[in-house]
Amino acid sequence: MPTLVPAETDERDGLLKFLDAQRGGLRRAVLGLTDEQATTQAGASSLTLAGLIKHVARTEEVWVQGTLMGRPEFAGNEADYVSGFQLLPDQGETLASVLARYDAVARATGEAVNSLPDLEITVALPEAPWYPPGMKVSARWILLHLIEEFARHAGHADIVRESLDGRTAFELVAESLSQEGRH
Repeated sequence: MPTLVPAETDERDGLLKFLDAQRGGLRRAVLGLTDEQATTQAGASSLTLAGLIKHVARTEEVWVQGTLMGRPEFAGNEADYVSGFQLLPDQGETLASVLARYDAVARATGEAVNSLPDLEITVALPEAPWYPPGMKVSARWILLHLIEEFARHAGHADIVRESLDGRTAFELVAESLSQEGRH
C-alpha cells in the first residue's frame, strides 16, 4: 500500500516518518477543495478540514517549539485553542495559507528534533489544569503523543471529507499519487 511508512534508519527517523505519514493523511483530506468546502461543517460536528489542519499545526508547534525547545513565544493558551479549529478569513487565513504554515511547522519540527542529542531529553510540562502537577516528558513521548493526536484527527478528517463529497481516503491516496506522477 502506498501509504506505508518507509523503512526507518533509527528510532528518531522512524518517529518523524510516522508523524509525517499522519500529516499526509490530513493533507490528502483537503485535496482539490476550495476554502468554502474546507470550512464546511459536515454533520453534527463543528469540525472542518481547514480547522483540523490549523489545529494540528498549532498543536505541533506548541509541543515541539514551546514545550520541548522551551521557546515561550510558542506556548499555547486557551484562546489559541478555541480559535485554533477555525479558519479566520478576516485575518487573511485561507486553506493555502494554513497548508503553507502546516508545512513550515513540519520543517521546524524536523530541524528541532534532529538537533537534539537524543530522545531521552526530558522537559517539564507547563502548569495547566489538564496536566498532572510536575509531570515531565521525554522528546520521545512528545513525538509519540503528536503521532497519536494526528492519527486521531486524520480519522476525523477522513469522516468529514467523506461526508462532504463521498470521497474516501483510498480515492484521495490514488489521486495524490497520480498528481505526483506515481501509480
